[in-house]
Amino acid sequence: MIPILYFLILGFFMTAVIGLLASGIDRKVTARVQYRVGPPLWQPFIDLVKLLGKENLVPAGASRITFFSAPLVGLASAGVVSTLLWLNNCAPSQTFGGDLIVVLYLLTIPSISIMMGGFASRSPYASVGASREMKAILSYELPFVLAMVVPVIKTGYSFRLGDIINTQAQSGAIAGNLSGVLAFGVAILCMQAKLGLVPFDMAEAETEIVSGPLVEYSGAALAVYRLTKSMLLFVLPFFLIMLFLGGVRGGLDILWGALKYVGLVALITVIRNTNPRVRIDQAIRFFWGPVTWVAAAAVVLAMVGK
Repeated sequence: MIPILYFLILGFFMTAVIGLLASGIDRKVTARVQYRVGPPLWQPFIDLVKLLGKENLVPAGASRITFFSAPLVGLASAGVVSTLLWLNNCAPSQTFGGDLIVVLYLLTIPSISIMMGGFASRSPYASVGASREMKAILSYELPFVLAMVVPVIKTGYSFRLGDIINTQAQSGAIAGNLSGVLAFGVAILCMQAKLGLVPFDMAEAETEIVSGPLVEYSGAALAVYRLTKSMLLFVLPFFLIMLFLGGVRGGLDILWGALKYVGLVALITVIRNTNPRVRIDQAIRFFWGPVTWVAAAAVVLAMVGK
């Protein structure tokens, strides 16, 4: 019963509310940077409700089952990941061994669901976007996994998120040493790519391929994709806070935890507004080149105790 409550209240409802609010703040800050007034903070909530009331259109020749199931797969994955993170943060002793590996797997599913939807629509723009999404996943997953290895080494080769949080409570945040700083920086860049934000939004690239894999989506199906993306805007920073910044503890530390989250979202917004979009080949060279080398160096440093 308790895991179901975690899923409904924390994993879905609270995550969705925080994610949509963070999305509104991101849009507002972006507008201010571009000397615009921008939409109100609650605009993502309004957009979601409006989309839910619109008609679902299916392009001719599309695979209807895959077309409609793909957004739900991504949303379910984001909800389960969020539930696991809340469970680990609130009750680290009640987690299971290897939950870090489960979270890493589940975090790839929203991107895969975008690919599924794009290819299922049979649209040329969507196919190009889905192809770019697939190449992007292959590029950033390797350094992202290497960055995750650093907390594992620092906690005595434990793959339990609860152990990683407990170790940091006793000996300080993993981002407080050299290997942790390098891995944290790599993880932030990979998070930007996972969120599909500039400069790594090649898959959607509105000015080139008009939203790519999502171009044929409308109504509730598009609302589900938008909601999933907003939830990930909370889930991914929360995940990095747990791995590198000690998580969010109870009492007055909740305020400190909120500041950590706001700081990461602010950093995401700054990166988004100060860099141009890169091409997919540039992104692949960037992640397989310097980013992977830095992540590998962080792993080596962690193994020698730095």
